[in-house]
Amino acid sequence: MTHDATGHTLTAQELEELERRYDPETAFRPTGPQIGFFIASALVAMSVYHFYASGFGNVPELLHRGIHLSFVLGLTFLLFPWKKASSNEIPPAAWYRFQGVAIADIVFSILAVAAAIYLPLLPPQIVAERVGNPSPSDVYLGTVLLLVTLEAARRSVGPTLPAIAIIFIGFAIFGPWMPGALKHGGASWLAFINHIYMTNQGIYGVAIGVMAQYVFLFILFGVLATRIGLGQLFIDLAMVLAGRYSGGPAKVAICASAFMGSISGSSIANTVTTGALTIPAMKRIGYPAHFAGAVEATSSTGGQITPPVLGAAAFIMVEYLQVPLRDILAAALIPALLHYFGIFVMVHLEAKKLGLRGLTKDELPNALLVLKENWLAVVPLILLVYFILSGRTPDFAAVYGIIACVVVGFLKPTNRLTVKDLWNALADGARNTIAVGAAAACVGIIVGIVTLTGVGFRLGFMVVQTASDMGSMFSAIWPLSYIPLNEWTLFFSLVLIACACIIMGAGIPTTATYIILVAVAGPALQQLQVQQLVAHFFVFYYGVLADITPPVALAAYAAAGIAGSNPFTTGNTAFRLGIAKALVPFVFVYSPSLLLVADGFSWTAFVITVVGAAAGISLIGIAFSGYLFGRIGRWQRLWTGLVSFFFIAPGLTTMAIGAILFAPVLLWQLKASKPAGANG
Repeated sequence: MTHDATGHTLTAQELEELERRYDPETAFRPTGPQIGFFIASALVAMSVYHFYASGFGNVPELLHRGIHLSFVLGLTFLLFPWKKASSNEIPPAAWYRFQGVAIADIVFSILAVAAAIYLPLLPPQIVAERVGNPSPSDVYLGTVLLLVTLEAARRSVGPTLPAIAIIFIGFAIFGPWMPGALKHGGASWLAFINHIYMTNQGIYGVAIGVMAQYVFLFILFGVLATRIGLGQLFIDLAMVLAGRYSGGPAKVAICASAFMGSISGSSIANTVTTGALTIPAMKRIGYPAHFAGAVEATSSTGGQITPPVLGAAAFIMVEYLQVPLRDILAAALIPALLHYFGIFVMVHLEAKKLGLRGLTKDELPNALLVLKENWLAVVPLILLVYFILSGRTPDFAAVYGIIACVVVGFLKPTNRLTVKDLWNALADGARNTIAVGAAAACVGIIVGIVTLTGVGFRLGFMVVQTASDMGSMFSAIWPLSYIPLNEWTLFFSLVLIACACIIMGAGIPTTATYIILVAVAGPALQQLQVQQLVAHFFVFYYGVLADITPPVALAAYAAAGIAGSNPFTTGNTAFRLGIAKALVPFVFVYSPSLLLVADGFSWTAFVITVVGAAAGISLIGIAFSGYLFGRIGRWQRLWTGLVSFFFIAPGLTTMAIGAILFAPVLLWQLKASKPAGANG
């Protein structure tokens, strides 16, 4: 339990309610015992099936995706109500409702299962014959699947994603009436359903395939690892490592969120889990409530960019780029560390400015006791990472990581796993995948339309052309004319794509944002000769940034609920603290060596880039905090912020210029911080 701003004790149920309020993916409806047991049994069956199919079965690809989709859509209508429930109480009995579930939702659930499993159950040769010439039953069930997918996404992740899908559907059907470069030949309803339903370019495409093959298992691993004590071990170790230093609880929040994010990959879940401990502790030593919430929210969003889980997007990258998962994890490592470094700098400077203390010895856990009670919990994570680094497939690594979690759970002397705990963990793991699975199916519709109409290349051309026009305006200005037009075009293309990612990410899951923007913005970056790996990471990072970018900063709002602070103020502060995440993608576009495995990697470029980025991020932290060795004035803060970009821009020359420009501020601060009477 923890405490809010008024000192009221926040119970586990209240923390769960906070997560439900700010994360539509966990807003499950309350149900009666009989139907609740049926849903739990279906969720456990879903976990057992995926574990068997990925680890030991040999299920055909289309059938595997169909079974996964039928579980996801069928359970969505049972778990999520027509509109968000206002309380956890089961609605009063009525003729149209059975134990809290509307009869209509049960009908929709049955229809969704039938539509999702119909095509995969047909013999492969019949499916192949019907592609391009679907039967009336194919068109009917394809239409039903399309509609239930849109509704499932609306219930589980909100209205924004299905609204975008409906706009794309309209674009596909009414192509001849589109303006300018968006005009195309259009598609009949039969041709549209054929592409979206009968081929692997639509609902049964890469997105749902990756969810079925990889993501499900890694989410289940995270749930089991947390249940056997790995999450508590991470939080306790963070307390031991960082708690004693100035502003200790904020640094604990950073470390704990980094550790937890390595197995969670969910910004809001991470915020609520670690924030229940760290936010009250930050407030207790003197951090303002909005700052405490912002630190936790910003640190927690790092979970989606922290190896080895990275959220679902990492596995989508594996499929799109056809590279091993270990390469994706290696590429993600240094940018993630820079993100946490940026938060750490601002937290440290804020603590020094406010004169905040660290935690006392009595407030810290005993390191030896922590390791003694939970050291076994880290074994499954070590095995998971070992298998990934040794070149095994992600699903192989996840399956044996899950087995290790179960074995360790039954062997541990503390927090021992029981059969009931295992049942609940299997149900929770499956439940946590439902919303992301519905979103993936909806994204499959959008991606299918992109491939059907070629709109990605059309929009890519428009982005590059707009960026080129903007670059022409700037290159006409005398001091800026020394920068080539193609550099201006690349810069403004990145800015436009970054803005699109943040806007699209407002209320849409990160993975969905990433898939859509890669399909739409990828061709633009390809035209500008940006490496594929770099382009994918650029889009991914800005999709994650939406979780702390007002007006829809879901992780920040969840943290504000725990802190008792103003949500919008907390969101603005979180964005400021996470500014490194907004700058680092530009750094690795211009210096791909930061991603370690990008083409053209060199240690010289890597070291220069890391040192420059760290220095630039530090200067931005100084500018935002208004503190170095003492408080600094407004104009010095502005000057420091401008100088920081000379360090962030990769190159020894720009770094040298930046050092010269920052020297007056540094010398002034050193002089001002000397004790009175000290010799000069």
